[in-house]
Amino acid sequence: MNGTSDGAREAQWLKWRSVAELYHAYFTGLILTVVTRRGTADAAEFVFRVFRRQQQERFLPGLEKLGLSHLPPAVAAAQYHYLSNWIGGVHVEYMYENDAKAWIRYPPPRWIWKGTAICGVPGEVSRAMLRGWHANNGVALGNLKLGFVCTKQSVDGQDGLEGYYCEYDHPLEIDQRMVFARHLEAPLFDPATAPALPVASWPKPRLEKAYRNYAMEYVRTAAPVMVQVFGPEDAGYLLHLTGKLIGMQYFDEIANSLGATRGSASEFVAFLRALFEAQDDVADISESGGAFEIRQQSWKLMADLGDYHPACARVLEGLFDGLAAGCGRHIPVHLKPSPGGKPPFVWSIG
Repeated sequence: MNGTSDGAREAQWLKWRSVAELYHAYFTGLILTVVTRRGTADAAEFVFRVFRRQQQERFLPGLEKLGLSHLPPAVAAAQYHYLSNWIGGVHVEYMYENDAKAWIRYPPPRWIWKGTAICGVPGEVSRAMLRGWHANNGVALGNLKLGFVCTKQSVDGQDGLEGYYCEYDHPLEIDQRMVFARHLEAPLFDPATAPALPVASWPKPRLEKAYRNYAMEYVRTAAPVMVQVFGPEDAGYLLHLTGKLIGMQYFDEIANSLGATRGSASEFVAFLRALFEAQDDVADISESGGAFEIRQQSWKLMADLGDYHPACARVLEGLFDGLAAGCGRHIPVHLKPSPGGKPPFVWSIG
């Protein structure tokens, strides 16, 4: 009995990880789409706004969840990056130097620029990520003495992204909150001295779901930022194009764990049924004469988003178009118009 339940849990976690892989790829792909279609400056602005938004929404609540609020600011900020990224499957190192100086290092391979994607990321875009998040932790904490010093960037050909949080003896101006010191190098990482999550409050099932949500949250943040920065028409095009490209590339990689195979419309509908379930969405499916209708009751990823725009639905349209093409040729996917571009979504397949 236990073996059966353990196997079911492992299968569920594998599905969650496949969802994480899909949305992780979508987010990385979206940045590359902006780099190649809009240019480096627009991509840097987009990345800055995505990471600033995430930082403002998640940093302080995250400190509380992780039990770090009582620590000195530099140590709390560095430990937050270590633990929150570790939960999401991102390899990070943490090195304490003193209460006013603590290092973090993202060694290769970089999670966000997976595989060959790192070759397409300009240094300006990587710096925008640091400006959006790391430079603002002191502001969020109400401590204008806290800044971040970046010593390496992997996209510049260095052996990782690294730097340290430093609490100075004076308030910092805006342009002093994130600076570079390429002549310095982080100390070696000792796992024995690294912080650890309290096991009682972070059991395996919670960690597995958090791993999935970590990747999905980036897309939840990025879609409305795209619309705000580039406008609904341009953003919708870029969101859809990225989804189609990623869907085509990733169907094979995630289909097996979702119990799906290549084939015709019926196989694709079976795949979508598993995908909806794995991302906690409710969908009703009906068939008539070889054509399928899916009534997607919820889109949990974008639920309760204050600045949701109908163009955000282009994320799903693109992904489903691409995944259908990965499943088999000539599987038409059509989303019927819905009020405000919100669920319920009615999809016709085949």
